[in-house]
Amino acid sequence: MRIALTHNLRLSDSEEEAEFDTQETVNTLAAAIERLGHRLERFEVSGPASRTVARLEAYSPDLIFNTAEGRRGRFREAFYPALFDELGFPYTGSDAYALAVTLDKQLTKLVLSKQGIRTPGWQYVEKLSELTAENLRFPVIVKPNFEGSSKGITQDSIAETLDEVRAKVSAALEKYPAGVLVEEYIPGRDLTVPFLAAVDNDYDGVLTPVEYVVDPAVTAGRRYAIYDYELKTKKESAVSVLAPARIPARTAEDVRKMAQRIFQALDCRDLGRIDFRLSDAGVPYFLEINALPSLEPGAGIYASAELDGLHLDGVINFIIQSAAKRYKIKDSSRRQGKPARKTGPLRVGFTYNVKRVKPSAHGEAVEDSEAEYDSPNTLQAIREAIASWGHEVIDLEATAELPTVLSSTPLDIVFNIAEGFKGRNRESQVPAMLELLDIPYTGSDPATLSIALDKALAKKIVRQAGILTPNFQLMATGKERLNKEFTTFPLIVKPVAEGSSKGVVTKSVCHSEAELREVVREIASKYQQPALIEEYIGGREFTVGLLGERRPRVLPPMEIVFLDKGEKNPVYSFQHKLDWTDRIRYDAPAKLEPALLEKLRTAARSSFMALGCRDVARIDFRMDDKGRIYFIECNPLPGLTPGWSDLVLIAQGAGMDYRALIGEIMAPAIRRYKERASRRAASEHPHPVVQPGLHKGPALDEHAAPVVTSAPVAPGSSAAPNGSNTPVNDASTAPASTDGVPRIEAKA
Repeated sequence: MRIALTHNLRLSDSEEEAEFDTQETVNTLAAAIERLGHRLERFEVSGPASRTVARLEAYSPDLIFNTAEGRRGRFREAFYPALFDELGFPYTGSDAYALAVTLDKQLTKLVLSKQGIRTPGWQYVEKLSELTAENLRFPVIVKPNFEGSSKGITQDSIAETLDEVRAKVSAALEKYPAGVLVEEYIPGRDLTVPFLAAVDNDYDGVLTPVEYVVDPAVTAGRRYAIYDYELKTKKESAVSVLAPARIPARTAEDVRKMAQRIFQALDCRDLGRIDFRLSDAGVPYFLEINALPSLEPGAGIYASAELDGLHLDGVINFIIQSAAKRYKIKDSSRRQGKPARKTGPLRVGFTYNVKRVKPSAHGEAVEDSEAEYDSPNTLQAIREAIASWGHEVIDLEATAELPTVLSSTPLDIVFNIAEGFKGRNRESQVPAMLELLDIPYTGSDPATLSIALDKALAKKIVRQAGILTPNFQLMATGKERLNKEFTTFPLIVKPVAEGSSKGVVTKSVCHSEAELREVVREIASKYQQPALIEEYIGGREFTVGLLGERRPRVLPPMEIVFLDKGEKNPVYSFQHKLDWTDRIRYDAPAKLEPALLEKLRTAARSSFMALGCRDVARIDFRMDDKGRIYFIECNPLPGLTPGWSDLVLIAQGAGMDYRALIGEIMAPAIRRYKERASRRAASEHPHPVVQPGLHKGPALDEHAAPVVTSAPVAPGSSAAPNGSNTPVNDASTAPASTDGVPRIEAKA
């Protein structure tokens, strides 16, 4: 199977990350899954949930092996299973409902008390005024209600008087305001009872109880025999697992039967662990349950499983088998409760134009006829990135034979970077063919690609959305009257429908009308299209990458820093893109004050949405000395040369590697493919049979905000009646640094 290992990686010894997996644990689990013959992809999920969604959609696993704990909130453990349910991916372990209940110690005790399960007396406290500890038997232990891994539990957690408990509850609520549990302390020792649903025994998968044994040298001086946070995190080497626990056989049987009832009552799946306290009189008390137990090397579940003849790989295999059986992965490709969706490799067509003429610039002699096309090295990098997600890649060069090839080649989706042949609609040619054949593809649709390539038309649209643009006009021959709104020079002249800075050279910045008309004539002759004349905006230059569909994610902007201080009016020219090492510098992310950064993000998102972009785009801006941001142009088909193209550098600055970038571009197309499959299935079966199921509660969101899908957002505030430009608000992500990799070919 194709398995995704979702986890939070522990990067520090902070209490916040105490429940996260160490690198050793992740490596151990990954190696075991691979030894079992499965294809594995690791997913560290601590970053933005949108990135996790995009990567999962791109990989399309048969099963998710989940150990992710979530970072914050009372429902943090439930967050990722709820997300997987919404996406329709099978996963190991309990569902969001069970995880939400079991993380809440007070709620768990209430549920189990109705089942007759013995548990120490307790009181749940959210406010100090609610405390009525006099009803409890002392001593008592004070612990956070919504934490695991013994977080918040120390030798100082135990109180022997009312005054002590009041002081300890007050201190605990300061640190854990969600609520604390005041529980009667049971003198005795700790037992733990693991659970593997796939184990066939008389206890429905409940394994033999084990106990934790602490080195006497460490326990010396400790007043209370409790397995506290210090022992779990700082002195773990002093703790060993004794299997089986040193308890009478009858007691072991009673504990297993009690655990069996608990796992069933709380509907735990695949694996779990229950902690009991065995009193000095030999009476077992339920303390808490962990439906997402640790699988680190040396964990109690492995020691107990060895008593049933299972090694580590066997434990992992049983977890996978249990989930696979529940989802009927071998018997059916349908996910429970979700529409049919294809799993495993997709047939991904790869449409492109290959660069056979190397771009060059020697003085005024410029060869840029194939500057927008991609080199074989770039094409190979993209192929490998797509294939690394497990998909089959079918090369489809965008030649005159492409329509015939497309109609005769079975494809699931197409990853499109084809620039087309000629004309201002050339970038829309391949997407239009794909739409005709109803083949989902990456990137914007034909309308957006045509509009964005026509710089003048794009400027008109973004202006209507309230975004500043330089004043501009078109000239077809160089003989037209110059608009009166151009009151001063310099002005800049460029082809109206070219990318990759084609036609933008040093002399494109004109300081007189005579210079301007000469450049217009050259452009009209060479590129067979009108020239765009616009105000030259002096100041800083930025380019912004965006990823996503209805509500795009704005990546941290990159600044193009001009190093030649002798250039009075610098421009990001074709020559710069060929040889940039000593003439410009790329700052990714850009160094911007928060207010200016927010204005730039807002302008980028508003432009993206106004133009109807989809999946990916890169948008160029200039900022004048007054901090006003001007839209220059949008490229919805940006270059993807590793370590060199602007979008790739932007992604690197945001902490995103090349493979992840390709996966994020591809993910929305895969979603559209699945939506198309669902529509087709619905049309073939207009009266589907609804399978009965038990709805236990809503999908739970770790951050209490939507992260999987977003409602469409207006593409920008329209121009005010007085003609002012007012951009809309934006909310995007921030991040990291970049590396400087020498460039060797023309940019896109």
